[in-house]
Parts: sequence; structure tokens; C-alpha cells
Amino acid sequence: MLAVLVATFPFFALVLCGYLATRGGALPAGAIGGLNSFVLYFALPCMLYRFGAQTPIAQLLDPAVAGVYLLCALLMVGGTIALTRRSMGWNDAAFGALVAAFPNTGFMGVPLLVALLGAHSAGPVILSMALDMVVTTSLCIALSRLDVAGAHGVAVALRNAARGMAVNPMPWSIALGGLASALQWRLPAPVDQTLAMLAGAASPVALFTIGAVLARSQMNAHEHVPPRHYVPIALAKLVMHPLTVWGVGRVAMALGASISAFTLTVLVLLAALPSASNVALLTERFGAHGGRVARIIMVSTALAFLSFSAAVALLT
Repeated sequence: MLAVLVATFPFFALVLCGYLATRGGALPAGAIGGLNSFVLYFALPCMLYRFGAQTPIAQLLDPAVAGVYLLCALLMVGGTIALTRRSMGWNDAAFGALVAAFPNTGFMGVPLLVALLGAHSAGPVILSMALDMVVTTSLCIALSRLDVAGAHGVAVALRNAARGMAVNPMPWSIALGGLASALQWRLPAPVDQTLAMLAGAASPVALFTIGAVLARSQMNAHEHVPPRHYVPIALAKLVMHPLTVWGVGRVAMALGASISAFTLTVLVLLAALPSASNVALLTERFGAHGGRVARIIMVSTALAFLSFSAAVALLT
């Protein structure tokens, strides 16, 4: 366990550095958007493209892995909404469900799992990220509109979600990387080296930015939020989500699904990651309770240092 904590400590320490830098004023709040843009539009797409191009296309399009992961995401969304819908509207319930089902795969999962498990883990990581960005997010956005403007509101929300995905470089970088893998195409050496340098910056800057975004969200959320509205969802993300993936994955393997033990380990560890920080931005855009979602992300990220490390120790 100590060896695992030593391995995971730098990743969470960088998140803490970003948080403390923002809370202490060393990083101006206006600079966070620039860091976010650098990671989202430059560093992370280069990392995803390179991993996609170097991963066999069969791993990127594995239907068994996609089915298990997506079923678990739907179970988390449905379960969270069923438990919270009685005390809040569809908007807050849907974004609470999204933050319970969407791990921080891009900013944290890709660099962390590749560092812990090796480059072979990239295929399931990239596939899960694509499913969360396209399916899980779109579903929750549609559900969030149910008590706003009826079917018309849902249709508008889905169009906005599709427009947002169209300008998001991460799905495109995954698709281009998969195409390069399928065609066995390699970039010219100078271009590839440029992408490698940008990809190398993705991990530290992304982790630092997570901390900065969490600090900004906490500073902007002045209203009181009872712990019962966010602590259970944070715990569900860190405990129920990985347990669900493990259980569904074991059943699928017993039924003959072509999922290796290594791949299932990757999926379980993905689910054990804290909530995705970009959900806070979506929450603000659609007018849900930003303070609640920010606290879920904050608590899950803080507790994940121990819970994720424990999951690594148990599974590897």
C-alpha cells in the first residue's frame, strides 16, 4: 500500500498545488481559463492522439468493453436520479447523476493509469472517455431539461450538447488517433516530436488546473449546501461506481465476454477516479446548483487519494 501511495502522491500533490496557488492568490483567477484552454485545446488532444495512434484499433472499438462500461454508467445515472429526484428538480438531479457517473478520465485518468499500468491501459481509457463525453453527458443534459421546457427543451439541450461536442477537440483527437491506428499512418518526425512535447505537458498542467478549477468553484459557491446533498454522491462515485463496474464486468466475463482481467482492472480503476471537473462548467451553463456539484467534485478528489490508492493496491 505504501508503494502505491508513493506512486499516486505526485498526481494528487499537483492537484493540491493548483488548489493552494489559487486559494492563496499566487495564481490569478483570470489565468485559470488560459490553463484550461491550453490543456483542452493543445496538450490533452496531442496526448490522446498519440495514445490512440499507438493503440490497436480493436482495443479502441471493443464492443464488450464499451457495453460493460456504458451499462455501468447508465446504472449510476439511473440510481443517482432515483435517490435524489424526490428532493430536487430534474436539472439538479441530472447533473448530480452526471458527476456520479463521469470520472475525471481526461485530466487525471489518462496520465495516472498509463503511469501505473503502462501504455496497454490506454485503449480502455480512451474508449471510456469517448462514451462519457458522447453518451453519458448527452443523456444527463437531456434529462436536466425535463422540467424546464418539455420536449422542446430537451431537443434544444441535445442540439447544444451536439454543438459543444463538435467544437470539443478531445473527441476529434481520439477519432483521428484511431484512424491513424487503423491505417498504420505515422506523422513526419518533426511534427510527431512537436506533438510529443505538447503531450508531455498535458499531465502536470492538467492536474494543476484541476486544483485551480476546484478552488475557483469553491470560492464562487458562497451558498450553504447541506452535506447530505453532496457527500453521499461523492462516496457513490468513489465506492459504488467501481464496485458496479467490477460486478458487471465479472458477470460479463462469466457469460463469455471477451474481457481480460487486465482490462477489467483498468475499467474498475477508471470508475474509482474522482468526479470529472468539467461537469462544474456544464452545471453553470445549464443553470443547475453549481455549489453542490463543486462540493461533490471537491470531496471526491480529496478522498480519492486514499480510496483510489486502496483500489490500486487491491487490484494490482
